[in-house]
Amino acid sequence: MSTQNSDTTIKSLLILGASGDLTQRLLLPGLASLLATGKVDQLHVKGVGTPDVSAEEFSKRVAKAFAESLAATASDVARSAGHKVLSETQAAASYETADVTAPGELGKLVSSVPGPVAVFFALPPAVTEKALVAAAPEDLPEGTVLVLEKPFGSNLEAAKALNQKLTRLVPEQNIHRVDHFLGKSTVLNILGLRFANRFLEPLMTADHVESVHLIYDEELALEGRAGYYDKAGALRDMIQSHLLQIMALIAIDPPATLGERDLRDKISEVLRATKIAGPPAENTRRARYSAGTSLDRSIVGYAEEEGVDPARNTETLAEVTFNINNARWNHVPFVLRSGKAMGRVRKEAIVTFKPVSHLPTGFTGCDFPTKLRIGFGPDTLALEIDVNGPGDPFHLDRMTLSAKLNQAGMLPYGEVLLGVLSGEPTLSVRADAAEECWRIVEPVLAAWEANEVPLEEYPAGSEGPTDWVTFEDANFAGTTKPLTEGVSA
Repeated sequence: MSTQNSDTTIKSLLILGASGDLTQRLLLPGLASLLATGKVDQLHVKGVGTPDVSAEEFSKRVAKAFAESLAATASDVARSAGHKVLSETQAAASYETADVTAPGELGKLVSSVPGPVAVFFALPPAVTEKALVAAAPEDLPEGTVLVLEKPFGSNLEAAKALNQKLTRLVPEQNIHRVDHFLGKSTVLNILGLRFANRFLEPLMTADHVESVHLIYDEELALEGRAGYYDKAGALRDMIQSHLLQIMALIAIDPPATLGERDLRDKISEVLRATKIAGPPAENTRRARYSAGTSLDRSIVGYAEEEGVDPARNTETLAEVTFNINNARWNHVPFVLRSGKAMGRVRKEAIVTFKPVSHLPTGFTGCDFPTKLRIGFGPDTLALEIDVNGPGDPFHLDRMTLSAKLNQAGMLPYGEVLLGVLSGEPTLSVRADAAEECWRIVEPVLAAWEANEVPLEEYPAGSEGPTDWVTFEDANFAGTTKPLTEGVSA
C-alpha cells in the first residue's frame, strides 16, 4: 500500500505527548521503520510535549530512531529510497511546548503544519479526552485524521462517550483507533490461512473444532508501568482489546473483499455474537504474581511494586472462556488468557480439532488431537498431526509441520502508521467494535469487583497458580486417547 501521489495523503504527523515514553519507545521507531522502506513520501513530523524535553532533545530522539531503522534495512533499493525520506523527514522535524487541553490550542497546532494532518494522541486517556473537549469542529480542517492508542474508554459507557467526542470533530472514517496487534502482516497471515486454503476453511466450524485458545503470556513483570497497569490489569490491558480482536479475525465468516467496510463488518458481527460462556465464577480465573524470579532477575510481588495499590486487587493473569453464538461457532469454547511475569513466553492461538469419527482398531500409541498453532511475534505456523511412527508402522507418533510466516519488514507501529498516512482504516478499530469489546467483558469486571471470583497468587517465573488445570493438562477434555490394543493379526 503506497501513499505516494495521492490527494488524500497525510502530509504531517502531529504527535501530542511527544515527550512521553510511548513516542520514544514505540512511535518514533515504528515511524522510522516505515519511512526506511521507501513506501511513503517525506513527512513533516511535529512533536508537542512538556518543557521537560527541549526541541534539541526531541531532535536527538528522532535522529537516533531514524539511524537505527536505516541500519536495519536490508534491501539496497529500499535503503536508497528510505535514506532520502528519512533524511528529509528528520530535517523537517520540529518540537513545541503547548497545553493541548486549552481551548483552540489543537486548531493552532494543526494549522502550523502542512495538511492534511494526522494527530496522534500519545497521551494519557484523561488528557486525550480533555483535549478533544477543548477542540471545536471548525478548528480542524477537512481531511484531518485523529489517531488514538488504546484503551478506548474504561467501560462501555466511557467508550460510547469517547466515540461521541471524536465524531463531534471528524467523521468516523477519519478516526484511527490503533492496535499494534493488528499489524498488517499478522492480519493478512490469519486471513490468508483461513480463506485461501481449501483443506482448512471448511474445517473452521463447530462441527470440527473442539476449542480455540488465545494465549499471551510474557516473562516481563510490571516494568515501572504501575501508573497505567494498576488501573487496568490483564483483563482490560490484553483480553478486552488485543485478544478479542484477534479472536474475531480467527472466527469471522469470509468477507466479500478485504476492503475496510467488508472486513470490519464481519469483525463486528463476531463481536456482537460473543459473550462469556456462563457464570463468571465458572468461566473466569484471575491471579497476581508474588515474589519470584523471572528473566534471571528477582521480582518483588506485584502488591509490593512501586506505585501499586494492593487494595485494587489488580490481576496480572486473567483467563476467560467465551462463546460465539452463531451457526459457525456455537458451543465452541474460546479461551483467552494473558499473564505477566510468567515462566514461559507463549504468544499464540491454538485451534484444537475434534477426534476423527472412527479410528480403525489396530493402531497403538496415542491418538492426539490435531492442533493448529498460529504464533504472534514472530509470526509462525505449526500443524501438529498423528503419523505412523518409525519401526512399527501401526504405532502413532506425533509430528509437527512448521513454518515461519511472512513478515512486513517494519515494526508493528510502522504497519499501523502506513494505514493512517494513506487514509486506509482497515487495520484500525471501528467505533462499534470498540464498544462491543467493553460490552463483552463488563459481566466479568462486575463479578470480579464483587469478589465473586477469588484473586489467586502465583510465584513470578512460574506457569500460574499450582491448582490451575490448563487445557493441555486436561488433554482437551479427554480427546487424547491411549491406544492399548495390539495390532490385529
